[in-house]
Amino acid sequence: MNTESHPHKTPSYTLTCRMSHESAALERLCQVIRIRGFRIAKMAVENVLEGTDEALDIALTIHGARSVAMLQSQLEKLHTVAEVILTTPAIAPAVSHTA
Repeated sequence: MNTESHPHKTPSYTLTCRMSHESAALERLCQVIRIRGFRIAKMAVENVLEGTDEALDIALTIHGARSVAMLQSQLEKLHTVAEVILTTPAIAPAVSHTA
C-alpha cells in the first residue's frame, strides 16, 4: 500500500537525526524504523564534517500509528546515533535527546 496515497490513515512525523558515518549505519537506522512499525515517506541525507570525523545529518518524514516516542528511544540506542529530534507533530513541543 502506498502511504502517499493514504496520508490521512496514519499520523505523520518529522525526525532529524545525526549519526556517525559508519558502514551499514544508515541501514540499521532504516531497519529500526521498519521494525517499530513506521514507513519512511521522505528521507534526506547529508554528509557533514564534525571536526575530523564524518557524520550524517538525516531528515525523515515517517508514517505510523505506533508511539513515535518509543521509536525515538530505540533510535537513540543505536551506537552510531548522536542525536534524534522530533520536530512534528506541530501540536506537540519539539523533543531533543542526546546520546
